[in-house]
Amino acid sequence: MKTRTAKALPCLLWICAAVCAPAASAAAPEWLRALAREPVASYPAETIAVILLDERIVSVDDKGQMKTLYRRAYRILRPEGRELGYFAVHFDLETKLTFMKAWTIPAAGKEYEVKEKDAVEIGQFGDMYSDLRSKVLRIPAAEPGNVIGYEYEQAHRPYVYEDRWLFQDQLPVRRARFVLQLAPGWEFRDVWFNHPEQKAQGSGSTWVWELRDLPGVEIQPEMPPWRAVAGWMAVRYFSSSSTQAQKSHGNWSDMGAWYSSLTQGRRQATPEIKEKVAELTANAPTTLDKMKALAAFAQRDIRYVAIEIGIGGLQPHAAAEIFKNRYGDCKDKATILSSMLGEIGIESYYVLINTNRGVVTSGHPPALAFNHVILAMRLPDDVPDATLFSAQQHAQLGRVLYFDPTDDITPLGHLPTYLQANHGLLVAGDGGELVGLPLQPPPTNRLYRVGKLTLSPAGTLSGDVQEVRWGAPAASRRSQFLNAKGEDRQKVLESFLTAFLGGFLLTQATAENLERFDETLVLHYGFTANNYAKRAGNLMMVRPRVLGQKSSDVMEGKERKYPVEFDALSLETDMFEITLPPGYKLDELPPPVEVDYGFAAYRSKVELNGSVLRYQREYQVKEVKVPTERLADLKKFYRQIAADERASAVLQRTP
Repeated sequence: MKTRTAKALPCLLWICAAVCAPAASAAAPEWLRALAREPVASYPAETIAVILLDERIVSVDDKGQMKTLYRRAYRILRPEGRELGYFAVHFDLETKLTFMKAWTIPAAGKEYEVKEKDAVEIGQFGDMYSDLRSKVLRIPAAEPGNVIGYEYEQAHRPYVYEDRWLFQDQLPVRRARFVLQLAPGWEFRDVWFNHPEQKAQGSGSTWVWELRDLPGVEIQPEMPPWRAVAGWMAVRYFSSSSTQAQKSHGNWSDMGAWYSSLTQGRRQATPEIKEKVAELTANAPTTLDKMKALAAFAQRDIRYVAIEIGIGGLQPHAAAEIFKNRYGDCKDKATILSSMLGEIGIESYYVLINTNRGVVTSGHPPALAFNHVILAMRLPDDVPDATLFSAQQHAQLGRVLYFDPTDDITPLGHLPTYLQANHGLLVAGDGGELVGLPLQPPPTNRLYRVGKLTLSPAGTLSGDVQEVRWGAPAASRRSQFLNAKGEDRQKVLESFLTAFLGGFLLTQATAENLERFDETLVLHYGFTANNYAKRAGNLMMVRPRVLGQKSSDVMEGKERKYPVEFDALSLETDMFEITLPPGYKLDELPPPVEVDYGFAAYRSKVELNGSVLRYQREYQVKEVKVPTERLADLKKFYRQIAADERASAVLQRTP
């Protein structure tokens, strides 16, 4: 989805620093001066700035044309707040930027003003060609103690009459205000999220919502996406006019019908597409094998390049164009795959989704909060689903398999972790419905690590390790290896081993099925680690848990405000066998551990079989989110694991 709001852009500082014109001295507007005169409130020492005002004034005329005036002001509190002196306004062929201005009111000295003529205009970065452009403006003297502010106005004709008022920010907000001015015959409906509902003040054509003293959303490790916990309001506008009503989605079915109209005829297969399907499936003995071949083509033979001009940010290109050019964005990849699947008799449907789990929920209105498109395939009776873990039963469609052709390392039958337990708009027939995508069970995300090792009398540990990975653990490690070049792949393993062995030498490393994404990833590596065991007199202490960490410090430090969210459910097993040196006998073993808190479980044990010290453990994540009321249990859980990971077996030298 193309975004048209202003935001700070620290990554573009070098652009403005190079070319932005110096500011002229000019009078700031009274609304900004009034804010600068307000007493400075007290905030935690680490707060870099406070948003004094975040205001949006939306006007809708009788023809559905919209104008939006944005105003925002900051008081800079710390040097890190200087990055707020750069902001960007986004626009495209459907959105006209009427004006933009910015000012600085220093704690002492003259005021400054910059205007649109001082801005730098830039296009998109990365694999995207779009009519979306940005004007970046540098606000001078964004220094601690100073107040900076800007305002701009945009005129546009929206594709959908809905707005999202994102009134809570990562910074504290003194005052947030949303003003809605509607032409006669227009109405609105508002829905609130992560914040108590506030009634609009006003009547007739002008309505106002205002909030004060909103706390900042503190970013904490392993929390849900911050937009999934921040407060916001959705506003839908609708008119009695039949033309305008088409853009006012009363429910998910309406929005599905609208998107279906955008994709009408886009999946039509050409003779060239038909020929390619025949080629790819010629040696595939089963329907499932044919599906896998077509899915792999969409994943890896269609390069990800986004061409988004006008409605192209929402509407896919035609399958013929995608196939000819061999590139497209997420909705294009879904389109070409859907077209090809149709040639082997597989029905498929677009699914609009947000890649941040929790941003869209079942309680949302049908707003354009989606930023990604995947595919849902209707499974025929001859396709078994025992290994298709992203399949689920649909009341009308039967068995449906969800698949993301944009993710080039997650095979058919699996979903990337961020899409699991997420909500998407399934566009089928003449409508749509919001569906919950499946959460794959722990055994589908598996890590099995086995080490056969030998400890020398000097305390050196050496031997070989084999890891078998599938599901999410395989995808994450594959991504690291495939993104590395040549010798850098060895550094991926060396970086992992460094955390547990200190000084070591990697003696060998191989990988099986690295680019066969529907097979398990198997890693073999060997090492020698000097001084692994610690000696004290006639005692030697050795840590049985050689590699891998399941504990976390996410619960340490400041008190958490938000839940902890795991990437996925998983099942991970470690087994290390250490052959002890001659001349030593066992003096003490760490105790076994077995804990189960419902959301996760852990068990381990150490035993001696002859001269072999054997350590085994199993770690299982059973729920993807730990709510705030269970965080105390999570803290205990991690501390129990950490104690087990640190524990040592004590050996005594025999006479």
